[in-house]
Amino acid sequence: MDIDKKPNRLPQTAVIKQILKRCSSLGKKQQSYDDQQQGGLPLDVPKGHFVVYVGQNRSRYIVPISFLTRPEFQKLLHQAEEEFGFDHDMGLTIPCEEVVFQSLTSMLR
Repeated sequence: MDIDKKPNRLPQTAVIKQILKRCSSLGKKQQSYDDQQQGGLPLDVPKGHFVVYVGQNRSRYIVPISFLTRPEFQKLLHQAEEEFGFDHDMGLTIPCEEVVFQSLTSMLR
């Protein structure tokens, strides 16, 4: 029996799908009608990337979707799910210091 598993946790693929759905819906909520006609996502976010907010100041970072498959990044997502959940309007917020996030993402690139 795996002691670390929590019964109320979503499977990993379900969490990733929920995050991607959430990221795309945030872009649609924050853009004007004209912008939505052009794809519905913020213009500064390239295809294949999504936005996360990090640290107490909620600094905005654009990260590649490929990070979602990396165990190191998935750990941050699970921490975000536990601390904030995904059912809110404040975007995908990663609960760690910016220095730690920058170090991790530089290793993943």
